[in-house]
Amino acid sequence: MRKILLITCCICFVTYLQAQRQVDLEECRQMALENNKSLKIAEENVRAAQSLSKAAFTQFFPNISAYGSYMYNQKNVSLLGEDAHLPVGVLDVNGNFGTGIGPNSIPTPHADGTFTFDQSAINNKFTMVDGKPVPLDAQGNPFNPEINPENLQWKNHALLPKEAMEFDIHNIFVGGISFVQPIFMGGKIIQLNNIAKSNQAIAEVRVQEKTEDLIVNVDEAYWRVVSLENKVQLAKEFHNLVSELDRNMQALQAEGLATKADMLKIKVRLNEADVTLTKAENGLNLSRMALNQLCGLPLEERIELKDSDLGEVIDIQSAVSIEQAWANRPEIKMLTQAGNIAEANSKIMASRFLPTVALTGGYTATNPSIFNGVEKKFNGMFTVGVTAAIPLFHFGEKVHTLNAARTQAVIAKLELEEAKEKIELQVHQNSYRINESLKKQETTQKNVENAKENLYYAKEGFDEGVITSTDLLMAQNAWLAAESEYLDAIIDVKLNNLYLKKAVGNLY
Repeated sequence: MRKILLITCCICFVTYLQAQRQVDLEECRQMALENNKSLKIAEENVRAAQSLSKAAFTQFFPNISAYGSYMYNQKNVSLLGEDAHLPVGVLDVNGNFGTGIGPNSIPTPHADGTFTFDQSAINNKFTMVDGKPVPLDAQGNPFNPEINPENLQWKNHALLPKEAMEFDIHNIFVGGISFVQPIFMGGKIIQLNNIAKSNQAIAEVRVQEKTEDLIVNVDEAYWRVVSLENKVQLAKEFHNLVSELDRNMQALQAEGLATKADMLKIKVRLNEADVTLTKAENGLNLSRMALNQLCGLPLEERIELKDSDLGEVIDIQSAVSIEQAWANRPEIKMLTQAGNIAEANSKIMASRFLPTVALTGGYTATNPSIFNGVEKKFNGMFTVGVTAAIPLFHFGEKVHTLNAARTQAVIAKLELEEAKEKIELQVHQNSYRINESLKKQETTQKNVENAKENLYYAKEGFDEGVITSTDLLMAQNAWLAAESEYLDAIIDVKLNNLYLKKAVGNLY
């Protein structure tokens, strides 16, 4: 039981310490930068752009790849349909070699029972028909060798069996390695690298843009909380004033020195003060939740802001040249890179009219191999070559895409010029606003002094019975309005100074 009580006390003490934690504007900014999801996404995009830029640079180097394949075939390949007899020729008197089988060949008989057919020896029985030798086929029937030369029985021939010309291709393996080295691509690779670098620069600038937007949101939420804290305190003071007046009027009514109408008028004003205080407190709670959400804190956590008294003197942004503001603003940086991308894309479109040249090569091995007959083993060879592609005619497609790319480059330049004009106007507007808010702060401060003095004399007059309760209420309202306007003026100076820093690119 004691342990449970001790743990509970520790938890309550830690919660109390967290509720009393004091933070300033810079600490809120830092917490927001560490916990903001959009900023982390932008940082991851930078890493992705860096990787893509490195990938684009690798296009200058050869592309090396290995490959392999396997194929199973149901049947083998045979170059012959059946066994073949290959005739063996002889040399004629002129030293020519040939089989002599042709439409104009005439057989010549010899005493040993053979005859030559254009100097090609054949072993063939023959008979005399009309005084001319006619060969006999294997069945002993005479035939015309000019029409059926396949029936000739050769004396010298070689047997070419069908199995000798059959190759086993059931299992085929192919493997190798190849490379392609770009030699001339018309400038495409160079421009692709430029585009990748510009995309990386844009991603980095987006981090700056997200950071500045986050800082503006945090500062706005921070000063909104500070303003509402002071307005809640102001509403409480006003409520106390009206409550004191209500008590005085009750005493005067009891003595018969005040009417019921005067009493009801004070009651109405007291109710209005209650409503005003409630609205201020609710607005303060919601504003604190919004600040906690930006800082990555639990919504219900209470933090104390160090600048709640608004006594710190801020550093007013000094004037800078428009050129310096252009150089600092992330919008100009991004539009400049977008223009570079458009120019590079235009050059890529123009490079499509130029030829491309690449060096290719590799090593290929197969099984079966055919480099030394057909062998069931791996064997391969090296290859080196140059490939070139020259565009000839594409019905104007390249011309139209080039014109479109050039138009995009012109648009990018116009957008950059327009952004510069708007930034220049923005800088001047915020400069006027900061001067106006400083003047308003000075004026409202004097109004507060006058309203306090007026309220003091109104109280004295009411106590002396020289002025009515209505006059005192008017003095209290004037004091409340002057104090509220002064708080708004101080916050406006801080926020307008913030907007001016952002306009000149000097925020972070």
